[in-house]
Formats: sequence, C-alpha cells, structure tokens
Amino acid sequence: MTKTMRAAVCVGAGGPEVLEIHERPVPAVRAGWSLVRVKAAGLNRSELRTRQGHSPGVRFPRVLGIECVGVVAASTDPLVPDGTAVAAVMGEMGRSFDGGYAEYALLPNALLMPITTTLPWDVLAALPETYLTAQGSLDALGVAPGGKGRLLIRGGTSSVGMAAASIARGCGLETAATTRQRGKVAALTAAGVDHVLLDEGGSLETPVRALWPEGPDHVLDLVGASTAVDSLRLVRRGGTVCVSGSLSGWVIPDFEPIAMIPSGTRLTSFHSDDFKGGAGAAVLQRIVRDVEAGLHRPYVDRVFGLDEIVAAHTYMENDEATGKLVVMAE
Repeated sequence: MTKTMRAAVCVGAGGPEVLEIHERPVPAVRAGWSLVRVKAAGLNRSELRTRQGHSPGVRFPRVLGIECVGVVAASTDPLVPDGTAVAAVMGEMGRSFDGGYAEYALLPNALLMPITTTLPWDVLAALPETYLTAQGSLDALGVAPGGKGRLLIRGGTSSVGMAAASIARGCGLETAATTRQRGKVAALTAAGVDHVLLDEGGSLETPVRALWPEGPDHVLDLVGASTAVDSLRLVRRGGTVCVSGSLSGWVIPDFEPIAMIPSGTRLTSFHSDDFKGGAGAAVLQRIVRDVEAGLHRPYVDRVFGLDEIVAAHTYMENDEATGKLVVMAE
C-alpha cells in the first residue's frame, strides 16, 4: 500500500483560497534526490506572489515553499544519512518542483544543509531564508563586524529586516528602519533599531535628512521595485543600495540607470539562491549557534498548522506580521 502525506497544494493562481490540503502519495526517492520529513517551513512573500500568478515559469498545481527544515527520511547521499536534521532553501523549491508546504519533500541532495542544533523546529524554521538573506545582503553592502557606518533598512518589520537589524547591531552600525504601521514601532525598537521612521508613502527625504543630513552609508531595500529609485537618492554619494526584497514587486518600471543612479553611488542586490546548499551551510550553522547563544533572535510572529495555510497566507497578505511566519507540517 502506497504511503500518503498531507500537502498544501496551490491549485491555481488566485487568493489564499487556492491553497488546498490534499492527500498525496509520498514522493518516491530517485538518484540525486533525498526524501525529507518536513517538520516546519517558513513563509515568504515570494510564495505569496507565486500563488497570485506572478511567477511565469510556475505551473499549477504546485506545492509551494522555498524553504523547509526537517529530518532526512530516505537518503541517496552518504554524506547526509537518514535521520540527519537538515534545512533547505531556494534552488527552485516550490517553483519547478514541489516545496516545503507538505509533510514530506523530495529535494535535490545539493540543497540539503545538515544542521546541528537544540532549537525547536518552529524556531529553526524561522532562520534559513530570513537570516541567510539578511547576512548575504549585508555582505553585499560591505558591512563587516567592527565596521562603522549608518544603515537604513526599508521594510524593517519584515522577517529579513528584523534579522538584518540584529546582525547590523552586532557589527556596530547605527541603524534606522522603516515601517508603515505605528503599531509596529515598538517591535523595531525591541529588535535594537536605533531610529524608527514611519513610512507614509512617497519619498523618505525629509525624515532621513533630518536624521542623517548626508544620508546613510548603506540602504538595504526590502520593499524593492517601488522604492529603489528613492533609496538611490537617499544614500550618501558613494554609498551603496542593496535591493534584496520584493514586497512591492520584482520590476522597476521605466528604470534609467544613468539618470537614476547618482555618480559614484552603487546599486547591488542579493539573491538567496547564492546561499543554497553547501554555499550557505556553514553560514546557517553559525547563525543557529548565535541564536542558541542569545546573540540573535528568530523573531517568530506566529506559528500556523499546515491545515491553517489559508489563514497564514491571508495574514501575510494583509501585512499583519512583524517578523517571520512559520507553518508546522505536523
């Protein structure tokens, strides 16, 4: 008799209601791929946009989820035997093949990151995509431990924004972060942000110049398409803007690089696919150790069950979260 599992299947493009709990056969192991018993998965805005139909390469039905944590149930990699705790991120998870919104996921061995930890699964699930993106973004900005400077985080109450604030504080940077909701100001302050700026739409020119007349040295833009050009105007001449988020979409309309990038100012980006598998394993293990030691916080806003996936996506789409949302697979 074929073993079955529960999976949250996106049956087509649309609202949260297109996510349905289905009973499916557990995927069969094949060469180069291992079966992971998913314990939990972090939710991400990119999954929301895929669900809405904004990822042209994705065909439905599809089990979404660009990350997960769990235990190897059937391995084809002798370096990652059965019973190993692992994390996996990106590498087309939840896009070209089924991802983490299920009790089991069949994943390429190249994506598996063995993890040693004492953290509970819901806490561990809040770390991979969030903290790897935050660390990679700060690396792209040229931020280093013991460095000086001023960092503006746009989209500060996102899970990546709060993780970046924690890492930047540990590096010695002066930080400012934005939020559109007054009710989230206290959460940013508690996360160690030095200055909280209320983003009421439009340019942040006035509050940023009042704080830093020459502008910040670095801008981490997690809002993305709608704010990237404004961020280039805000950063000090010669500073760097890193676009790592897509809260407002993936495309900057009518972008003219020569006209919109001030001379000497740098525009870069970070894509978390750069830290998939072996490339990010050591970084993630270090982050896990730092969380265990109390140096960083996971910033879990809310934990949902797999059966609550529609409610979870509704909560995410309504921008109610301050930090990371996690779905438990069991």
